[in-house]
Amino acid sequence: GKLLSSDVTHYVIPDWKVVQDYLEILEFPELKGIICMQTACQAVQHQRGRRQYNKLRNLLKDARHDCILFANEFQQHCYLPRERGESMEKWQTRSIYNAAVWYYHHCQDRMPIVMVTEDEEAIQQYGSETEGVFVISFKNYLDNFWPDLKAAHELYDSILQSRQERENESQESHGKEYPEHLPLEVLEAGIKSGRYIQGILNVNKHRAQIEAFVRLQGASSKDSGLISDILIHGMKARNRSIHGDVVVVELLPKNEWKGRIAALCENDSDDKALGESPSEPMPTDFRVVVRIDSWESTSVYPNGHFVRVLGRIGDLEGEIATILVENSISVVPFSEAQMCEMPVNTPENPWKVSPEEEQERKDLRKTHLVFSIDPKGCEDVDDTLSVRTLNNGNLELGVHIADVTHFVAPNSYIDVEARTRATTYYLADRRYDMLPSILSADLCSLLGGVDRYAVSVMWELDETSYEIKKVWYGRTIIRSAYKLFYEAAQELLDGNFSIVDDIPELKDLDEKSRQAKLEELVWAIGKLTDIARHIRAKRDRCGALELEGVEVRVQLDEKKNIHDLIPKQPLEVHETVAECMILANHWVAKKIWENFPHQALLRQHPSPHQEFFSELRECAKAKGFFIDTRSNKTLADSLDNANDPNDPIVNRLLRSMATQAMSNALYFSTGSCAEEEFHHYGLALDKYTHFTSPIRRYSDIIVHRLLMAAISKDKKMEMKENLLSNKDLEELCRHINNRNRAAQHSQKQSTELFQCMYFKDKDPETEERCISDGVIYSIRTNGVLVFIPRFGIKGAAYLKNKDGLVISCGPDSRSEWKPGSLQRFQNKIISTTTAGQSVTFHLFDHVTVRISVQALRCHSDTIRLEIISNKPYMIPNTELFHQSSLLLKSELVKEVTRSMEEAQLAQEVKVNIIQEEYQEYCQTKGQSLYTLLEEIRDLALLDVSSNYRT
Repeated sequence: GKLLSSDVTHYVIPDWKVVQDYLEILEFPELKGIICMQTACQAVQHQRGRRQYNKLRNLLKDARHDCILFANEFQQHCYLPRERGESMEKWQTRSIYNAAVWYYHHCQDRMPIVMVTEDEEAIQQYGSETEGVFVISFKNYLDNFWPDLKAAHELYDSILQSRQERENESQESHGKEYPEHLPLEVLEAGIKSGRYIQGILNVNKHRAQIEAFVRLQGASSKDSGLISDILIHGMKARNRSIHGDVVVVELLPKNEWKGRIAALCENDSDDKALGESPSEPMPTDFRVVVRIDSWESTSVYPNGHFVRVLGRIGDLEGEIATILVENSISVVPFSEAQMCEMPVNTPENPWKVSPEEEQERKDLRKTHLVFSIDPKGCEDVDDTLSVRTLNNGNLELGVHIADVTHFVAPNSYIDVEARTRATTYYLADRRYDMLPSILSADLCSLLGGVDRYAVSVMWELDETSYEIKKVWYGRTIIRSAYKLFYEAAQELLDGNFSIVDDIPELKDLDEKSRQAKLEELVWAIGKLTDIARHIRAKRDRCGALELEGVEVRVQLDEKKNIHDLIPKQPLEVHETVAECMILANHWVAKKIWENFPHQALLRQHPSPHQEFFSELRECAKAKGFFIDTRSNKTLADSLDNANDPNDPIVNRLLRSMATQAMSNALYFSTGSCAEEEFHHYGLALDKYTHFTSPIRRYSDIIVHRLLMAAISKDKKMEMKENLLSNKDLEELCRHINNRNRAAQHSQKQSTELFQCMYFKDKDPETEERCISDGVIYSIRTNGVLVFIPRFGIKGAAYLKNKDGLVISCGPDSRSEWKPGSLQRFQNKIISTTTAGQSVTFHLFDHVTVRISVQALRCHSDTIRLEIISNKPYMIPNTELFHQSSLLLKSELVKEVTRSMEEAQLAQEVKVNIIQEEYQEYCQTKGQSLYTLLEEIRDLALLDVSSNYRT
């Protein structure tokens, strides 16, 4: 369990009211040695509800925060019965103070206890009662002990102000003299005579405090002769009635009747003359974090208070901060305690392999050609590969993974932090690492030419059939000979040796040595590819799926401005690396399950429900294809056969639809479900786990520990690892799955953010890049869903607008809006104008689409698609396809970032981008979406989409 720090000067015990009202301040990591009493926690549970109570529980469980729970009501000497006539609030304060006194004596009177409260009577009563136990106000505590913690002081003032305002409003509302409701018989007589009008109250939810209407009901509407609703202005006139009530109203004299706008404007003017604040909220253009404190049943608005500002709406850093908050991603800098656990590697004190590790590990530095294949600029190299011919003629294939668990001990500070983060978070222009950069970019990164610790899986393969003869697992020492990037490896595989000049390890060699090294490397890449083809073919026979994903490159013009986004075709070497990683993950899964059948961490991908494939089957049928979804094997074969020779986009969209029909793969503990549920549908494997990326996935760290324990068990050695029980492992899996969903969602949101920023500055009417070819892949009631291959964008294109007009295409195929109607069928939709003109849009039709950005103040901007022609887009400017340098998509990110910086400078908004925050919070400015896709290839399938993860 959690223990309090021993290096604090005092312990803090908050009163129940402090825990209720100032929980956000108690969450500050600077506040240490906090003891929350059971009495205070129960007060939060009973008076603030489940959400606030769960927030408190999470704080108490979070190992990064120095606070604990003390069950004072279950402790013999702390429990105090409630006295007769004593209020609940007084009893709670008295119980907490009594427990504070006991705790002080329990610590042998050596550790002062500070009880913080908002109860002035308690401060007077208990303040000097016990030496060593100090009872002071929470504000006094912050002022004296944390004068430099400005954020906490500002938050305290904000919460206090919000609370006082609510109390004042409550007092005012109780102080208002509402007229008494009339007796029922008087109301009935008044309604019958026409003096009163009966109706239903409808409160305007956007102006709930000032505007409501009475909608006439029954005989009232006929007898009164009124043809409109009746405006009720202000809370007083509403006389305690709430939305939906049946009410009776008395009308003003007819000569005082006014229209809605005139009445509201007049009343607003009266309010301002009286010194009241204007009724309309004033826009601030900031995104802020607020806390909902309560929600009265009679109000359409909740009560809450401001917590902090995230940034301006539309500002890059503010929008990124919003994405993190929305996904509950906390990426504070690594603490001093965590960094103290890290090894040192400096020019003055370089890290070296220890003699003890040399004795215990298999040394591959002189016997194996080890190399990595990664995206350009990749720093966190998780994995390397090797292949060689053994003395008996067989082959040896090796996958060598960074030995992170050597540096990250179980339950250490850094292990707790990594477990909490659970994954590295990749956004479009940055990443937030799970581990400090000394590990992720240095000592655990398998860089070229340096000694590194690894965990290796090596298979002996038949020299011709590549069938596996035996497998070895263990800890090794490696020295990677080459740090190749994908494109260079593919060129070598294709026999194009001009790329040699881009391989730094071969540059400074003489011609003879270079040629010998090159031949050795080319043989290794070729042999790896042959093996990978064999492994893939074997999985294909079992029904492995190849699903569609889109990768994009950026084409620049001569001035280095973004000219175009071009989809990038996957390379075979991508599949080579991916297959080797899948093989390692599969064999490690088998190993840890065989040794720990009830507490191994595996990854399952359940078979999809057949009804989810209905849209896929219907869409394929529209093109004359039959998709058999009875098993992953029949589905894979059907998708392979569903090729339109005239339009390759069709197969890509069908594979994408298959992806959408599937659920995400999830981590689980093997003790929580039956063995037949272990299977991985997408990969066609009976057992699978994640072992190959411990730098950026905490699941892999757990798997490494399980593998080391399994090896020790096989050798009949004492296991150093304390394995998690099935229950604890299942809880951890739920946490990791939750964090993975947050990572995927934040990645998707940041991608959409940069797409919007890219198109936002473009005039959709004149910019050629805002016009593109689109393919219809789904029919909806009022429009179609369109895929734009050029940019990898999917979205809705409406055929009926808000004014009720439908799209019409003239002889020139250009679209315009006219009165009419839509008629939807299974695989087409017909738009017919009142004049009788009609246009039909079929599934998989190519149309011309205009791309623009729909700006929203309250929500994120969104990409807007508009069909401007029912014909495919023909690019008039062939210069777009002239040869020019192709760069990674990170250039798009840089372009957007540069534009945002210029805009912020123009508005005199001071924002420091890519400075201290990047050094503190994330390792580097990442290589963006291209790198992200490249780096997660070893998760399993070659192509991935936002809704499918292996």
